[in-house]
Amino acid sequence: MTTVAAYAVPAAKAPLERTTIERRAVREFDVLIDIEFAGICHSDIHQAREGWGEAIFPMVPGHEIAGIVSEVGPGVTRFRVGDRVGVGCLVDSCRECESCKAGEEQYCTGGNVGTYNAVGKDGEPTYGGYSEKVVVDENFVVRIPEGIALDEAAPLLCAGITLYSPLKHWNAGPGKKVAIVGLGGLGHMGVKLAHALGAEVTVLSQSLRKQEDGLKLGAAHYYATSDPKTFKELAGTFDLIVSTVSAPLDFSAYLSLLKRDGALVNVGAPEEPISLNLFSVIGGRKTLAGSMIGGIAETQEMLDFCAEHSLGAEIELIGADEINEAYERVLASDVRYRFVIDTSTI
Repeated sequence: MTTVAAYAVPAAKAPLERTTIERRAVREFDVLIDIEFAGICHSDIHQAREGWGEAIFPMVPGHEIAGIVSEVGPGVTRFRVGDRVGVGCLVDSCRECESCKAGEEQYCTGGNVGTYNAVGKDGEPTYGGYSEKVVVDENFVVRIPEGIALDEAAPLLCAGITLYSPLKHWNAGPGKKVAIVGLGGLGHMGVKLAHALGAEVTVLSQSLRKQEDGLKLGAAHYYATSDPKTFKELAGTFDLIVSTVSAPLDFSAYLSLLKRDGALVNVGAPEEPISLNLFSVIGGRKTLAGSMIGGIAETQEMLDFCAEHSLGAEIELIGADEINEAYERVLASDVRYRFVIDTSTI
């Protein structure tokens, strides 16, 4: 066991505070990672405040982890000391179900293990990236290519893959019109990735406040959803809409923007149930769908794609003593576009 410093939430809705946690000794197939950067995801806030249900405390959030390998177990074949690596939202899965065998560990039916706020197969709670070090099975570690700075790579481990997976699954590319709802931590990566994949990208945001940013990131068009004319003007326009917001939407209105056979895919997760008039999907054979991160192989594919296209997250680097303030700023949409913790300050 190794004692490391971390920032933890001691109880639901409590501020984060500096503490120490125990990391397990390196096992045969484990990789010990010196964490250099950890992104702050909106889901960290949902879980720290029990917005998605009962949680495990004390909680060390963080599933956007970038660092350097400092030790490997004797059975490790994929990584060596000194490698640049990342860890995303999962640190284990059953490895036996149909989804795991297909490389879709995020949909594991046998029970995957979250990077934090979960219980590992050893019965111990998992602690995330707001800490100095982490020990992870090599099968759930990915390589960060040299073409991406580690601080800009950290948010790719959740925000990047969360957008890349549905864009690939629903065939975003040349000749396709793709809309991204919301230009935040997830949405800004959606714009970058959809543009790099060759799609014609539109941002649908509440206001035009971030229009200049959206166009710089790769959007061809930018519309304010607070303007009723937007929904009339864009009716029947898109092959794919990806919603990144965690606030409930008027789904019938957004579904009206799809072409026949188009899909509205949710990667943002509102805390409250939604209501839906089914005629908004029946008319036009439309799909209302969801998508959750990506498997380990696809996460590596995404990182390689980002390196090839010189893509990283737009970040604001902060010290650990600024985490609580950063949470409030995320809730106020006051970040462009992802807070990343310099973990040397923990």
